[in-house]
Amino acid sequence: MFSDLARDFGQPVMLWQVGVLLGTLAIAWLLARLLRRALDLRRQTRYQTLRFGAESLNRAFFPLIGATLVWLARSVTGQFMHTALLDLALVPLFGIGLIYIVFFFARRVFSHDGATHPWLFLVEKIVSLVVWVGMVLTVMGIQDDVITWMASVQFRVANAHMTLLSLISGLLWVCVTMIVAMWLGSTFEDRLMRSKTLDANLKVVVARVGRAAFVLAAVLISLSLVGIDITVLGVFGGALGVGLGFGLQKIASNYVSGFIILIDRSLRIGDTINVSGLQGMVTQIRTRYTVVRGLDGIETLIPNEKLITDVVQNQSSYLTRGHAKVAVQVAYTSNVEQAMALLVQAAADVPRVLQEPAPTSYLASFGADGINLELGFWIEDAAAGTAGVRSAVNRNIWRLFSEHDISIPFAQREVRIVGNVGVGVPQPVIMTGSSADQADSAH
Repeated sequence: MFSDLARDFGQPVMLWQVGVLLGTLAIAWLLARLLRRALDLRRQTRYQTLRFGAESLNRAFFPLIGATLVWLARSVTGQFMHTALLDLALVPLFGIGLIYIVFFFARRVFSHDGATHPWLFLVEKIVSLVVWVGMVLTVMGIQDDVITWMASVQFRVANAHMTLLSLISGLLWVCVTMIVAMWLGSTFEDRLMRSKTLDANLKVVVARVGRAAFVLAAVLISLSLVGIDITVLGVFGGALGVGLGFGLQKIASNYVSGFIILIDRSLRIGDTINVSGLQGMVTQIRTRYTVVRGLDGIETLIPNEKLITDVVQNQSSYLTRGHAKVAVQVAYTSNVEQAMALLVQAAADVPRVLQEPAPTSYLASFGADGINLELGFWIEDAAAGTAGVRSAVNRNIWRLFSEHDISIPFAQREVRIVGNVGVGVPQPVIMTGSSADQADSAH
């Protein structure tokens, strides 16, 4: 290409090529700008992952449209003049556009809600290196020689004879098919999650099964393109089944239990459950475990098998409400009816305490030091924590009891010595202030 360009340099045909190239690039810039504005308006209501890859897609518009227009101009003008400059311009335009297109798909695959993945930078570096090397070889005109040399380098892998060219092309096909499959799976999941007619659990199941199906199809297609007989996977599948049956039975059981939970809809995200004494709200349902956020805010990972085999109390009928109790003791000389009314009043104006069902006080029992009362009430959004609500109720009880002279007794014990007090029994000694000072100075 450089020799052809040097031949046309200084000739009138070069000016015509420069004019055609500048004109096509100007039209490409205008079309890319209009297309970018139209797509940006549509992306405003889409997910963050689509907006995250929009920058690469926007940058790809100009070189791709420019390459298309330059190719059309070269096809038309090539009939009556040399097109060395247009041929040279096609290489970087197409190569840079290809890089940005791959970046767009990679960011859709290796990102979630705009967060970058470590694999994303590796993919971008490898793609940039491969494309730029290809562009340099094409411009220098030695791409055919390099391909011939790679085809001549032969080696043996097990019983298969391979060349460097077949190995590199096979790896490229595998990478391309896998990225396309993961992109299709991500797009399928995004569209599925936006559906308002399907159940949330069914969305998760279909999305994960769809992703697995796309990846499996990509593996089979890529192996077929490389030339590997996929019938050998039958032996591998049998060995994998035996391994799951013996060594991985717990993991397999958790995965199967996860799909059962998602399909039969026995648990949903947002349900308040109680399993093995742990009470909390279901925040995530994964294929291997379920995340439950307790009333103290701590998240616990529960294996899905436990949710299938153990007794699980689903309190979702109460939405996110939780029941709490406050115990208090009053003296036997106190007005019990008034104290019970004050307990209900103490919970009346506390935030997050529900008035329906209304707070209720009970006379629980008769204790050794006083009468045991109990206040029961329901708390809204109990998964956010109940300690602060109980503290506010206890402070109101203390204030109301103090205002109405309701005493809270403390433990009192009386010790009696039965029998005659002999000489050997120590007698109580009462020390005055001065005597106590003398005793201290003597020590």
